Amino acid sequence: MSEPVTGAFVSGGQSDSARPPRRAFLRTSATALAVGVSARACHAETEKPMVVAVIGVGGMGMNHVRHLAGYPQVEIAAVCDVDANRLALAAAEVENRSGRRPATEQDLRKVLADDRITAVFIATPDHWHTPAALLALEAGKHVYVEKPCCHNIREGRLLVEAARRTGLVVQTGTQSRSSRHVQRAMELLRDGAIGDVLVAKAWNSQRRADIGRTQPSEPPRHLDYDLWVGPAPMRPYRSNMLPAIWRWWHDFGCGDMGNDGVHDLDLARWGLGVTEHPVKVAAMGGKYFFEDDQQFPDTQNVLFEYRTAGRPRQLVFEQRIWSPYKQEGYENGNAFYGTKGLLVLGKIGGFHLYGARNKLLESMEGQPDLPAHHQNFFACIRSGERPAADAEIGHLSAALCHLGNIAIRTDSRLEFDSDREQITNHAPANELVRRDYREHWSSRLLL
Repeated sequence: MSEPVTGAFVSGGQSDSARPPRRAFLRTSATALAVGVSARACHAETEKPMVVAVIGVGGMGMNHVRHLAGYPQVEIAAVCDVDANRLALAAAEVENRSGRRPATEQDLRKVLADDRITAVFIATPDHWHTPAALLALEAGKHVYVEKPCCHNIREGRLLVEAARRTGLVVQTGTQSRSSRHVQRAMELLRDGAIGDVLVAKAWNSQRRADIGRTQPSEPPRHLDYDLWVGPAPMRPYRSNMLPAIWRWWHDFGCGDMGNDGVHDLDLARWGLGVTEHPVKVAAMGGKYFFEDDQQFPDTQNVLFEYRTAGRPRQLVFEQRIWSPYKQEGYENGNAFYGTKGLLVLGKIGGFHLYGARNKLLESMEGQPDLPAHHQNFFACIRSGERPAADAEIGHLSAALCHLGNIAIRTDSRLEFDSDREQITNHAPANELVRRDYREHWSSRLLL
């Protein structure tokens, strides 16, 4: 069964079988979206502000801060970061944009203890995503967590279980799910515009920087490095781990497949119409270009096979993060191959739909819409519905990144039990479905 075109219309209590028929849903979705957004916008003006906190105020975290501080229906009560310099900049940004000075905290436990805060935005490094989200859910907070929502497959399942157990809203930061041109492309695919979609491709082709080689050194004074490491195994500080470069280290990040790639994988999975894990994974790749400290591949080709209602489907991922050019017009993109046509999509740019003999049937421009994703999150908090990028959606898409990386690290072809979320044919690879945690207050819900 395919995922709904927009999660705002799926009740938190609905099972897949209880959802409206696919075509009936799609005929009404565009009208409902326009009316719903307008009604929510008018209603929000008369409501009390939604009180939120932002945990992790680096690059994407500061992007959230700038938008949230400008929404009249939102109050940022606190900002939280282990880097004192970034914390001060974020607090000043909130005050400049909203006229209110937020509380500043380095320890997220103090933020979660504030009863005024309804929801938290988590934009930490990957290894903190699920631990922070689980603690927030336990504290009764709704959660917007950046992608990938988890550092490993087991964490993703724990996050889904916590969301269902608490009944709280969890939105993953794959904001393309709320972008109108993407939603329109998915409507076309679900309506059979290119026939039966048997293969979807996602690519991440862009030019990244060399991170160099370094030796362990002392962390800067403005950084609480012990708190930054949190639940992960303690590793010596290196100058090419922070800021942002942590994503190239196994203990803290998920490589570029889990960074930019997860956006495109998420759309590929959505357009392919699969709502379960793949059953087979094959991959080749490694460091073909960079000669630096990063531990993840700069070149990856990963093939996933699904069995949906007994029929096989393929999802293909290509990564070349040394490419100074755009592929098929999009630096990061998707192609959907159907029995009657082709749809090429860029989360930045738009889409083109082709029929037989490459006849252009429809096109639309568009960009990722972060404010729409924020508003979808807030609307679902008020309505109790599941958001566009619910925890389960985030987990299924993040798992593709983890499985692809595991296949490369172990140089193996994997068979995956979707129900048990276990790799069944390679014991060392199966060990990477989860991870070890150090003794730390942030890891108690993971053990």
